[in-house]
Amino acid sequence: MLLEGFSIYSPLFLRRMFNGKKVSHVLPYNAPEVDEQDQQKFMQNQKRISISGVQEKYSVLLEKNNLRLTEEKEQGMYILKPKPHGLQRTGMVPANEHLTMQIASQIYKIKTAENGIVFFTNNEPAYITKRFDVSPDGRKLGKEDFASLAGKTEENAGRNFKYNYSYEGIAELIKEYVGAWKVEMEKYYRLVIFNFLFSNGDAHLKNFSLLETINGDYVLSPAYDLLNTRIHVSDEGLFALDNDLFKEWNWSDCRIQNADHFPCKEDFIEFGKAIKISENRVIKILTPFLEEQPEAMSLIDRSFFDKETKILYRQHYQERLEIINME
Repeated sequence: MLLEGFSIYSPLFLRRMFNGKKVSHVLPYNAPEVDEQDQQKFMQNQKRISISGVQEKYSVLLEKNNLRLTEEKEQGMYILKPKPHGLQRTGMVPANEHLTMQIASQIYKIKTAENGIVFFTNNEPAYITKRFDVSPDGRKLGKEDFASLAGKTEENAGRNFKYNYSYEGIAELIKEYVGAWKVEMEKYYRLVIFNFLFSNGDAHLKNFSLLETINGDYVLSPAYDLLNTRIHVSDEGLFALDNDLFKEWNWSDCRIQNADHFPCKEDFIEFGKAIKISENRVIKILTPFLEEQPEAMSLIDRSFFDKETKILYRQHYQERLEIINME
């Protein structure tokens, strides 16, 4: 729905998301907190879903040309995420995730989970994403997030277990568990830069995963849970992980010397080399992230954000562009 000229789902979106079926963008439910009868349906559905995370998620399937909540013993092909509670600008969260995922996919060619915006019958928007860990025939594919691969749980590493790591550490796990790691490492490097540039302060261990292929090996999963967290929480942190990019101190003179200790272009180059990507490839991958992308600005303007949030999102993007270009 971010394509110009469309007031409903575009044919391309329908092919990718719903196998070409003409699916309504309006759900047959009110938002969970609006209608008591519908709320009970959502509560029952949530008991059956196994996907972790703080935000409420619901399992949905496509029946003929309509989306509905799954019932007992049914396998959902989609995850529905209404607006969460307790955040700033909470009504903008679905639009934020949709926009950020679209920028990642359309502008920076990052493979993402298919996603879109749907509306409850009371016109409240929700984010919907297609499950990539379920095959078209309903078979569950192997999926391991990096908290599991790192052996970290709340029981053995405390409440902060998802954040107590480094991005270089994740790269080492990719080398350990992925046969074709050189190909996947470049995808990972691109995603780390993107998360910084678009202020995703929740890019923790559980928001990176490996996915089983039809051949039985593992690759980096499509990106998911991408959004600008600065819009919703008062978090000025530059990276989600406590140890930032490197396992050990490896910062450039530029970062040490600038007043706010922001990471510079040189730091991202050194990070790419540290995770065993050749310098020529590092420069080629990094270059599009150093330039303001007019198409990104266009997507922001056509997003489901209100006017104030569009301005804020654009400002955050431009601020991070200035940071990443420091030398």
